Amino acid sequence: MDVTVDRLVSCAAREVGLRADQLIEDVQQSLRRGVPEVWDDPDIARLTAQNITDHVLASLAALEEGVAPSRIRTPEADVARARRLARHGTPVSAVLRAFRLGQEVVVDRLLAEMPRLTDDAALISAASRDIVAKATGYVERMAERGVSAYQEERDRRMRWRISVMNDASRRIGTTLDIARTTQELADFGAERFADLVTVDLLDSLLQGPTTRLDEPFVLRRVAQSSSGSGPDPELRLHQLHTCPEDSPQARALATGRPVRFGARPGNGDDHGNGTEGGNGNGGGDGNGGGDEGAYDGQPRSTLVVPLCARDAVLGVAQFVRHRQPNRFDDEYLLLAQDVTTRAAVAVDNARRYTHVRAAALALQRSLLPRHTEKQSAVQVASRYLPAGAEADVGGDWYDVIPLSGARVALVVGDVVGRGIHAAATMGLLRTAVRTLADIDLPPDELLTHLDDVVLRLSSEGTDETLPETEDEELGATCIYAVYDPVSRCCTIARAGHYLPVLVAPDGTAELLDLPPGPPLGLGGLPFESVEIELPEGSLLALYTNGLVESHEHDLDTGLKLLSEALSQPAPSLEATRDAVLSALLPVRQDDDIALLLARTRALGSAHVADWDLPSDPSAVSEARANLTRQLSEWGLDELEFSAELVVSELVTNAIRYGRPPIRLRLIHDRGLLCEVSDASSTTPHLRRARTFDEGGRGLLLIAQLAERWGTRHARLGKTVWAELSESDLL
Repeated sequence: MDVTVDRLVSCAAREVGLRADQLIEDVQQSLRRGVPEVWDDPDIARLTAQNITDHVLASLAALEEGVAPSRIRTPEADVARARRLARHGTPVSAVLRAFRLGQEVVVDRLLAEMPRLTDDAALISAASRDIVAKATGYVERMAERGVSAYQEERDRRMRWRISVMNDASRRIGTTLDIARTTQELADFGAERFADLVTVDLLDSLLQGPTTRLDEPFVLRRVAQSSSGSGPDPELRLHQLHTCPEDSPQARALATGRPVRFGARPGNGDDHGNGTEGGNGNGGGDGNGGGDEGAYDGQPRSTLVVPLCARDAVLGVAQFVRHRQPNRFDDEYLLLAQDVTTRAAVAVDNARRYTHVRAAALALQRSLLPRHTEKQSAVQVASRYLPAGAEADVGGDWYDVIPLSGARVALVVGDVVGRGIHAAATMGLLRTAVRTLADIDLPPDELLTHLDDVVLRLSSEGTDETLPETEDEELGATCIYAVYDPVSRCCTIARAGHYLPVLVAPDGTAELLDLPPGPPLGLGGLPFESVEIELPEGSLLALYTNGLVESHEHDLDTGLKLLSEALSQPAPSLEATRDAVLSALLPVRQDDDIALLLARTRALGSAHVADWDLPSDPSAVSEARANLTRQLSEWGLDELEFSAELVVSELVTNAIRYGRPPIRLRLIHDRGLLCEVSDASSTTPHLRRARTFDEGGRGLLLIAQLAERWGTRHARLGKTVWAELSESDLL
């Protein structure tokens, strides 16, 4: 019975084997209907067809020769094919279903062949059971081996993908710089799984904060990288180009979904349709089953992946294989999407940071002096340097404010914090300093009022008015110095700021010993000022902490380097400023820098004349006579008429409303400065006289004749001053 069954099975297998080509075609047709996912891609279809041929021929040969299922020789490429199906992303259920469908077709053909060989129903029944048992055993054995190889490959690919993503997280998005981030993406893709990577961003996104998509899409090439020799990209870095309508790039931008195609964009499939995958630079995959033709320089497989972050499309990344034989498969498509998404978030962060920083920097620069006002008290050289691109803009500032009496105020300050809030606060404090300086407050009193301003601003910064990131205590440091070129006296006070450096005319540098003073914003603590007489030609350096403190050196080293740089001879004050920055500027600047250098000048007796006047109306004519004589000596006869009117009014007001002693001082600087001092603290006010009023027109006359006028208070008394120039002539 067994021999007869074996012979019948062998004969049936031999007869079916004579028509193996037709059987293989029938199996393929069955799989095309039952497992369509393995036929969508041409390479996977070719792999499946070869797999069917090997298994059909192996099973028929085993049945013909009477080999037990456990001893049937497995096709050599079977394990490799299972791994490649896993790499392609074919579901394991499809693999198992393919085995079952193939088994059904082969068994049906064998069973249909046996009635032609014998009419013994019992023999046919026994042979049929034998065929089914052997076919089932063979399929179970092959399926077990295939699934095992499939799962091993999937696990290995998963480990590799996790490793790649970990590497991507370390290498992509290391800075808040758009160009560097996109180049990191291009370099990473070219190293790990592509031959050529290009990154294009929407030009509108680079020019402003908008992320609106307007067709046609105008892109700018921001990064590209190649893994070796091959065709050069068609576009240069930073080149603008427009996406053709219905191009893969345009479709990816419009839909936000990746596009995959083969040698020509029109012949490939969009996302969701598989292409055969294989070798990746970092994946360690095999090359079996790929296109083995000679390299012709043409792209074999391309992925166009949109850069999407926070529901906005920023641009596209294109991954191209032209040397590697295998096309991008689903695994690589998912990997490219994950890597590109990570890069897109980093690009969006960099874009937002860049725009915010640019706005803060523009605000900062708009609030700083574009040029120093003309004055004769000091020669000035200044520089503001924002922090490096990786750091937010700070609140450093400087200012040079001309004051009455040919004096000048020098200011340097630093607001705590960074960003637009710090820059805006800096603008408020700079405006407050100029306002307080305009009423000629002494340095210690000015800082006291400025401290009140900071406290008020801090109390206004509630949760409702400030973003969460800026809801913090407001604070600042400041140093304020007033230099008088007539007396060569410099009065300085500081609020928690770094000590200024003074360089004597002989080149000796020293840190001035000043009372520290609390930082602005603490409140309730006093400020003290110090008066220092400076020889003509002295150099005073005011600066912020970013100049002397960095990750490259500590504060003491920074102050030493600053003193040494200031002490070196230089052809100009600007050259000294540049030498200081060259000596102390760190390679990576993490903080703003404000530097203000002032070289003192002096106005000697040839430019100043003063007289003590009695508190008597007759002193008015004496003052006019002294004025006329002095103007003649200075060659300012053209100012005589207007100056006499101004001096007459100032002296008359001092005699009538002030208290002795009364003093008249003339200063010949850029124009003529007339000052009348008395011991009264009463401040004169400009008012509009009515028609029949006998007085009230003196200050109005002064305001019309003088370029500027005002009152400054001293500890004892006040000084009313008026500045005249040739442009003020009647």
